[in-house]
Amino acid sequence: MRSHLLNDVTAESYRRSVTEGVERVANRLATTRRPFTGVSADDLAPVISAVDLDQPLGDASAALDELERVYLQDAVYFHHPRYLGHLNCPVVIPAVLGEAVLSAVNSSLDTWDQSAGGTLIERRLIDWTAQRIGLGAAADGVFTSGGTQSNLQALLLAREEAKTADLGKLRIFTSECSHFSVQKSATLLGLGREAVVSIPVDRNKRMQTVTLAAELARCSREGLVPMAVVATAGTTDFGSIDPLPEIAELAEQYGTWMHVDAAFGCGLLASPSRRHLLDGIEHADSVTVDYHKSFFQPVSSSAVLVRDAATLGHATYHADYLNPRRTIEEGIPNQVDKSLQTTRRFDALKLWMTLRVMGADGVGQLFDEVCDLAGAGWELLAADPRYEVVVQPQLSTLVYRYIPEAVTSPTLIDRANLYARKALFASGEAVVAGTKVGGRQYLKFTLLNPETTTEDIAAVLDLIAGHAEQYLGENLVHAS
Repeated sequence: MRSHLLNDVTAESYRRSVTEGVERVANRLATTRRPFTGVSADDLAPVISAVDLDQPLGDASAALDELERVYLQDAVYFHHPRYLGHLNCPVVIPAVLGEAVLSAVNSSLDTWDQSAGGTLIERRLIDWTAQRIGLGAAADGVFTSGGTQSNLQALLLAREEAKTADLGKLRIFTSECSHFSVQKSATLLGLGREAVVSIPVDRNKRMQTVTLAAELARCSREGLVPMAVVATAGTTDFGSIDPLPEIAELAEQYGTWMHVDAAFGCGLLASPSRRHLLDGIEHADSVTVDYHKSFFQPVSSSAVLVRDAATLGHATYHADYLNPRRTIEEGIPNQVDKSLQTTRRFDALKLWMTLRVMGADGVGQLFDEVCDLAGAGWELLAADPRYEVVVQPQLSTLVYRYIPEAVTSPTLIDRANLYARKALFASGEAVVAGTKVGGRQYLKFTLLNPETTTEDIAAVLDLIAGHAEQYLGENLVHAS
């Protein structure tokens, strides 16, 4: 069994196995003609359940043959131009190369004696990102598993900075379109969902600062403590960016921690033409960025940044076997002192390789392309009498629904849109997402692939309309 350990003796075996795996994936990427096969869970589950994990195949080629059958042939492929579903991006090759390197070396980014150069590379990228945001010389941060963890850590710091023993008095203010992880974080931090004050949005799905000001004033009058204001720079559904300068002014007025969830919108930090959309983010006390969304990185690659490095001390715990207090005095850079995680992958390497090969402008140009595409898609939808589109996009999402000319029942329209989405997914021709607006069912394009064209969008709209019309026709026949 030692022959399977990666070391100096098995280096050639490693090279052969990984090369064969890369060839299999490359062949699949080159020959995939649709984003999904349409396989159902009922059909695929027995295939995977039938695999006897106690009977190894003993050979990497045989295991890859099996993997083709149980995974690769039915995977959902985000690189396909008609994958228009969730916030999943096609990935850039330099980042995939970084993934291969970090997996093999297997550094753990908790302490210096496990990572050395990896620690310094991550710190350099944190500094680079903080500079792009404009947080100042005292800024710091750490890589995380994703936006949910980043938001949790930011709100943990905000809770501790509020310096209030009575957690029942703490309040978090965020828009009704913000990410659900704000509510989840409040629960995990012992505050309860009632601690989150939902602020309504305007017609462009941006936080109404007039209402925010009124709620902050009410909080103060009632003797409650405004713990944090969470602004969103790129809502999951609409890609809307809250009015960051106005929110920053209110946060300063009330002495409230300002967190900006830029998990989606962080690609603007590299944009050659749209960086101004993030104006005001430099006033934040903390910022969430998800490189695995708009920086075209493989999952996972995220970070939380803070204006004041000292605030990260709220997440610091010492263990004699790992990061004893003396290491601080000795100036040893242990990243575990900043993180909610202990063992942690060297995910920063993927971004490092991307910037060293492509440069920030190269990444930003790709994100600009999908934002431009969303604008063109909005024009298509706005001109198409079959569809209703909700908001002209700031980033790269479009929320819309099919509206049949002859049907006025809101419930039937909802069902037709739900059916169309499911039928499209089952066909494998394209993948779109869904959401609700005002209690009604809508569909969503999340455009993160620069290879997607307006022709792809138009073709998918025709497919959706066809499925919806089929559903309505069958139901009208049954009802008559």
